[in-house]
Amino acid sequence: MRKYFLIFAVLLFVTPGLKAQKTAIQFADSEMKRFPQAWQLDHGSRLYFGYSQGLGCLALLKVWNATNDKKYLDYVTKWTDTVINDKGEIHLYKPETYNIDYVNAGKVLFDVYKQTGNNKYKLAMDRLVEQMRNHPRTLEGGFWHKLIYQHQIWLDGLYMGSPFLAQYAVTFNKPELTDDVVNQFLICAKHTYDAKTGLYYHAWDESKTQKWANPTTGQSPNFWGRSIGWWYMALVDTLDYIPENHPKRPELLRMVRELAETLTRYQDKTGLWYQVVDKGSQSGNYLEASVSSMFMYSYAKAVNKGYIDTKYKKVAEKAYNGLMDNLIVENADGTLKLTKCCAVAGLGGTPYRDGSFEYYVTERIRDNDAKATGPFIMGCLELKK
Repeated sequence: MRKYFLIFAVLLFVTPGLKAQKTAIQFADSEMKRFPQAWQLDHGSRLYFGYSQGLGCLALLKVWNATNDKKYLDYVTKWTDTVINDKGEIHLYKPETYNIDYVNAGKVLFDVYKQTGNNKYKLAMDRLVEQMRNHPRTLEGGFWHKLIYQHQIWLDGLYMGSPFLAQYAVTFNKPELTDDVVNQFLICAKHTYDAKTGLYYHAWDESKTQKWANPTTGQSPNFWGRSIGWWYMALVDTLDYIPENHPKRPELLRMVRELAETLTRYQDKTGLWYQVVDKGSQSGNYLEASVSSMFMYSYAKAVNKGYIDTKYKKVAEKAYNGLMDNLIVENADGTLKLTKCCAVAGLGGTPYRDGSFEYYVTERIRDNDAKATGPFIMGCLELKK
């Protein structure tokens, strides 16, 4: 009897480990089957060093780290080897556009450089850092989102640039970059945070001249889910590289903790969040995959890192269950599909995007958008799903 009890106890202990990351692996394999080349991630149509491909590949590198299965690393390095030449020049990269989105894909180069030892990846990272050293800024020092979006800070941009710069600072001993990174969050929060709701507006126009900008505050008019998702992921990822004794680290931790409390008030009973976070009851709004995946990842990682109370793991678990029950579909070939992904949303441009509720809820929706699938995989890993 004791023998059987021990076997049963061992099975109880081992089985969760056998199941750990099952969903993450299944979805990662699904993405690689759908998109045999990494440049095809996010439905890409050409070889490109895009922020979406960077996000998708970052998720796959995390699967490689979790499983030690080299096929995930090989998938990423095949792309980086093709898109970066021996001089460290990046295919189709135009630094003179001062587009902070370019920087996001640089995050995958740390692992690739370490594994291959190929100096071209260090040279490529240096190019991205050089862009940011010369990047146009607001009067307080906040990075413009792009040269074409003058005087504007978008929440998206904090994810695109800050974790990369923070990791570069630690990896290559450039501590002056760390202070700059921390200040980016403080400047952005100062101008996008809304004390009434506890949420963050999608963007801020320092000049207050954009049609979407509040003429008094310069803030955009709505709380777009994915933009807050970018912001939350940026915080939890950047904190990996902010020294424990940095004098402003507590301010970043405070933002993480306050947002953890805030977002529980807007989580739907399904466990998901809406495209426009605070207007779930308004006609046309919908439960969206990328915001739900990003929040799942951010909560789970923040708990695992000790940034927030362990009680919030239940919030991440609820989000996972909501995604699995409502937005994940298993195809006939065994691959998984993530539905209800907002394809894109922004502000300004041509045709002009006014940041209205109607604008956000009528943007194109598609399946398997990397802005949703990448965070979904990473969130599953954090939850050991």
